[in-house]
Amino acid sequence: MLPTPEQIKTYIESNLACEHVHVVGDGSHFEAVIVSKAFEGKRLIQRHQLVYAALGDRMKEEIHALSMKTLTPAEFSQHG
Repeated sequence: MLPTPEQIKTYIESNLACEHVHVVGDGSHFEAVIVSKAFEGKRLIQRHQLVYAALGDRMKEEIHALSMKTLTPAEFSQHG
């Protein structure tokens, strides 16, 4: 069974402290906006690794494609 955007959001939120998570997708391909203080001082690849770690094996087994925008709270507030 393919995961829903709501499930992906729950997976991320339960394993990574987030201020905001928004996920859209069709079951195979997802786009996420993730705002977390954990991203502060981290490069883009390190931010993505935190999200992949939060998703764990689901990234290999259930989620085929995930594009993400990873922002700190300050960056998110600037994007409005």
